[in-house]
Formats: sequence, structure tokens, C-alpha cells
Amino acid sequence: MTLTQKETSLLTDLKSQELLCIEKYTKYSASAHDPALKEIFDDIAKTEQSHLATITEILSGTEVSMSLESPSATAAKVCPTPSACSVDEKKEDAFMCKDALSMEKHVSGVYDTAVFEFSSPVLRDTLAHIQKEEQNHGEMLYNYLECNGMYA
Repeated sequence: MTLTQKETSLLTDLKSQELLCIEKYTKYSASAHDPALKEIFDDIAKTEQSHLATITEILSGTEVSMSLESPSATAAKVCPTPSACSVDEKKEDAFMCKDALSMEKHVSGVYDTAVFEFSSPVLRDTLAHIQKEEQNHGEMLYNYLECNGMYA
């Protein structure tokens, strides 16, 4: 499979975004005070690692196919019990969570642009699948913030 210059550029940008996501989620998991938030950050970091592997494989010339079916509904995880952390710890966790939500909005937008720019229907479907997973990450973060009265 041969990628156009534009497709290669978009994938290179997506690869950089995925690397940043992995780095942030790993650091945020290590810094989060609430164990439930640590778990969310860990889960998302694993998915981002999978996204990176897919983008890297496409950049190497492989037409990666992913089902257009809805990705797993991990986003449905709603915080069962509010955080028992101190007020200051909740503020720190809220900052990281809001920053991660902002990052997911950006990354989802970059995938949206890529979907429209790729000529291969298989790759458009693959990128759309990843974009849906990014949206699910945003939902997980929003649910955590909302559950803990942190979303404003």
C-alpha cells in the first residue's frame, strides 16, 4: 500500500499525538490520588498504546483493518463511589482529568480530519474506529469528573 504525502503527514501527526497521550496518561496515573482515576488513566494508556501500534503499522505500508462496529463500551464505566480524597488531592486529580479531556477532544478532531483525507475505505474505517475509542476515553473522563462534582 502506498500512502500519499498528505496521508503520511497526518499519520505522523497522529503518531506524535498518541505518544503524547501515552506519556501523559502514564504520568497522570502515577500522580493521581484516587485509585479509580489511576485505573482510568492506566486503561486509557493501554488503548493509546494499541492506537500507536496501529498507526505505526499503517505508516510501514500495511493496510490495517479494524471493525467499524462500536468499540467496547468501557466508557460506560461510571464512577460507582465518589472520591474519598482530600479537597487538595481532588483539585490535583481534577486538573489532570480536565487536561486529559481537553487532549482527547483535540486528538479526536485530528482523527476526524484524517478520516476525510484518506483514500482507502479500509483505513478510513480503521481511523474512524480509533476516533470512536478516543471519544469513549473522553466519556470516561467526563463521567469521572461529573461523578465527583468536578465538571464545570
